[in-house]
Amino acid sequence: MTSELENRLKVLRAERNMSQSDLAREIGVSRKTISTIEVGRFTPSTVIALKMARFFKVPVEEIFKLAES
Repeated sequence: MTSELENRLKVLRAERNMSQSDLAREIGVSRKTISTIEVGRFTPSTVIALKMARFFKVPVEEIFKLAES
């Protein structure tokens, strides 16, 4: 099953030389949560998505977008 939600999370982390653990610690989730979001197996809650946007200082739409159907 593929997610309807695509994300640029891995790219944003790489641009900042951050590990999944680093990002997880910054926004208060587990490393596994970051991993499953990145590969599209888990859709983050609105709160998690907003925390990520705040951390990266970008709009949520710059991290997540709906996949083309």
